[in-house]
Amino acid sequence: MKMFFQILLFFTAPLILLSYMSDNIQEKIDKIFEEFNLDTPGAAVAVFRNGKIIYNNGYGLADLDNKIPINNKTNFRLASVTKQFTSMSVLILEQERKLSLNDGLRKFFPLFPDYGKNITIKHLLQHTSGLLDYEDFIDDTSTYQVKDKDVLSILMKQDSTYFTPGAQHRYSNSGFALLALIVEKVSGKSFDDYLMEKIFIPLDMKNSIAFINGLNEVKNRAYGYTKTDSGFVFSDQSSTSAVLGDGGIYTSIEDMFKWNMALNNSTLLSSDKQKEAWTKGIDGDGSEFDYGYGWRLNQIDGNVCQYHTGGTCGFSNVYMRFPNQGLSVIVLINIRDYPALDYGKKVADLFLK
Repeated sequence: MKMFFQILLFFTAPLILLSYMSDNIQEKIDKIFEEFNLDTPGAAVAVFRNGKIIYNNGYGLADLDNKIPINNKTNFRLASVTKQFTSMSVLILEQERKLSLNDGLRKFFPLFPDYGKNITIKHLLQHTSGLLDYEDFIDDTSTYQVKDKDVLSILMKQDSTYFTPGAQHRYSNSGFALLALIVEKVSGKSFDDYLMEKIFIPLDMKNSIAFINGLNEVKNRAYGYTKTDSGFVFSDQSSTSAVLGDGGIYTSIEDMFKWNMALNNSTLLSSDKQKEAWTKGIDGDGSEFDYGYGWRLNQIDGNVCQYHTGGTCGFSNVYMRFPNQGLSVIVLINIRDYPALDYGKKVADLFLK
């Protein structure tokens, strides 16, 4: 009942906005996103505080050719914001005692080369595996759609890591592609089906999907663009867009409110396990680094922040949580290489101050 009530609030968001925000704040947010209009791609923006939506709005167009405006149901490719969903999938399986974070890579891929014999699931979650980044082995001119299983094939042909597993923290998309494959092996389901069954359906995230070109469809879709000197150029898919574990989810502001509520209420994981996902890692020298399980953990303007950015062909995103203030900010932009984190910080500053 509580979740239903909170979801109901989403659809009365304009009333909530008037109740919780001054006109001055609204004008300041509009000013931040004033470059986006009905001739440009744009952004979906939302602010949640203490389980309520206090701002949500769309700026610009989801589809330039058809002049479709962005709104709270518009689905954006999350890129690396996907990693928190991949992490959640693994942690649900651990909670169900179907795997351990200490399980080694070879338990799931027995033929994996010797260099990976000491890599564990925890290493993959925290980017401490040392695995080479698969994108470095893809020709820039390739039009073939690489999938998670292809990432495994690429890694099977290598003979080394960047460093001894566990020694350092170095961001690598390869680990999260392997995590998606591990979810498939343990659950017996495709990764997209697992996400649907364990996360999207239970949370009523009706707009959300792990997109597989030719197999499913993204409704209310924002298309990606690149800004050039001559204007905006269609730039929606690349050769790595089909890798799901590191960045393949599409979702909307509407569904991210439901995800945010689930994290607040520990709906999918125990509160202790969720806190573990938001705990900074320790490298081989005993030094702390600012990453948990699919989450960046840092201070922003002196405030504890759990967040992740996501950048890919045609999209730039950020999802920020300030737990001590009960505040969350989401900015989803359908333009490549745009400073989503900077936009998010500007919005957050209006409420943190």
